[in-house]
This record gives sequence, C-alpha cells and structure tokens, in this order.
Amino acid sequence: MEESFHRAGEPAVADSGGGLTRLRLDIAYDGTDFSGWAKQPGRRTVCGVLEEALATVLRTPARLTVAGRTDAGVHAAGQVAHLDLPADAVPGDPSRWVRRFARLLPQDVRIREFTPVPGDFDARFSALRRHYAYRVTAAESGADPVRARDTAVWRGPVDVEAMREGSAALVGLHDFAAYCRRRDGATTVRELQRFDWVEADGGVLVAYVSADAFCWSMVRSLVGAALTVGQHRRAPEWMTELLAERARSSAVPVAPAKGLSLIGVDYPAEDALAARNRRTMDKRDPVEAHGGGGPGGCCGD
Repeated sequence: MEESFHRAGEPAVADSGGGLTRLRLDIAYDGTDFSGWAKQPGRRTVCGVLEEALATVLRTPARLTVAGRTDAGVHAAGQVAHLDLPADAVPGDPSRWVRRFARLLPQDVRIREFTPVPGDFDARFSALRRHYAYRVTAAESGADPVRARDTAVWRGPVDVEAMREGSAALVGLHDFAAYCRRRDGATTVRELQRFDWVEADGGVLVAYVSADAFCWSMVRSLVGAALTVGQHRRAPEWMTELLAERARSSAVPVAPAKGLSLIGVDYPAEDALAARNRRTMDKRDPVEAHGGGGPGGCCGD
C-alpha cells in the first residue's frame, strides 16, 4: 500500500482544487485483544485494524496520526486521530460514515465520530492535555466479572488517603525520569496537571491522571507507586523523592495495563492550533535550566 499523503505536523492543503481534506476521528476500543495502537508486523493492533477498514471503504490509502499511542492491553474511551484524504475521496457528509464503519469494524473498536477539521489540526501536536483513568480493586473477591477486562486487581488492603497525599504532591512541571521507561531521544519532562483517586462502588478505586503529555509507561508507573504507598510499603513523600532521580527507578512497579483507559484529549480553539503545533514541536529543556518549556510530543502508555 502506498505511503501517507504527507507527514504528521504539516497542514493539509485546502480541499479546493483537488487538494486534501483533514478529518478528525474520535475512537474507542477495548485494548484487551490488541497489541497496542501502533502497527506491528504479524500482530493485531488498533491502528492496523482501523487503517485497513478505512482503506477498504474509502478505496484510497489511509494513515492515521494519533493523540497517544497506547500500549498492549490499554483501552480508550476518548482516543483522537486525524486522517488526510484527497477531496474527491470524501463523498457527502463524513458524519454519516459512523454507522457504516460500525457494521464493518470488530466489536472491540469503534469510530464514534468523523469531523472535518482545519489543516492545522494535528491529533498529536495540537493536544493541550491528555486524560487517563485507571481502575483497580483491592477486594478479596477480585474484579467484578462484567468489568474484569478493564479493572486491575491489586493485593489489598490499601490506604487511600496515603495514596492521595503522595499523588497530589507530584502535580506540577517535573522530570519524571524515575517513572518512565527509557526511550532514546525522548524527554521525560512533563507537566502533571491532575493525579487523584476516587472511590467507586464495589471497592474499586479510580485514579484520574492528566498531563500535557506522557512518556512511556508513566501513568502505570505513577499508579504502581501510589499503590505501593497505599500498602504502607513506602511513605507518601517517597513518590516526590523519586523526582530527583534521572533514570527509571527499579523500585517503582508498573501497574497492569488492563486497568488503564485514555478517556479524553483537549485541544485549543481553531485559531490557536498553528501556534500550539509550533510550541509542541519545540524541544524541551531540563527543568533545572528552564522554568517552563514546550509541552513536547507524546508517547503512549
């Protein structure tokens, strides 16, 4: 199959005169039976399934740019991607495609909405922040069978107040190297904007984690550290002390993928998209040498 029409981060040509039309796709999936978002030879991936379906229906090569590349087993209720198509490959109203793709796609992935967007909209680089939720239970009986595919099990009991104390202290702009798996050339400086815990029914705890972007395995590492504090194996301040480290800490457990869901991505107004893209693509400086820094790219969790 041919390559994409242009690279991510470049605006689509206006759809007049046979140029390109850019579409935003809002996507949901159960990640249990996928080997993550990114295409991999011989493996079933979310991107692979979607691009194959899009190319079949639209009869033209399809390549998606995604807000966050989720890992194997991670779910999404609010994933966002964009797609560029020749103008003549977009017949009628794209919003009417939802039902057609619902019939074609497998039950564990859905395109909830197709929306025409300006050429400056970029699912990855335009994003202001990404929101995750992590479901976990410490109940002796384990996860409720009807939620077993998206609820992790942790050996309890846990002290929720201690978890909240340690989690809240991490909010802000920091180098989260201790919580990230190494990826060559990738920054670990992130602005964590929310990290709190809510007690749901049936003994389930839900962590809500939001940031401008996340490095590899960051959310599951944050959750694993908080649960370690909840078991009183570490004090709440340990979570903050880890920020002084400049490499991944072996003391931080990575919580199981099945409890994690990408639940939303925020974007600026249309007239601010181009500026946001430029800022995101600027390389961050270390926190010690720079009081802020651009929001950088995103890696999946």
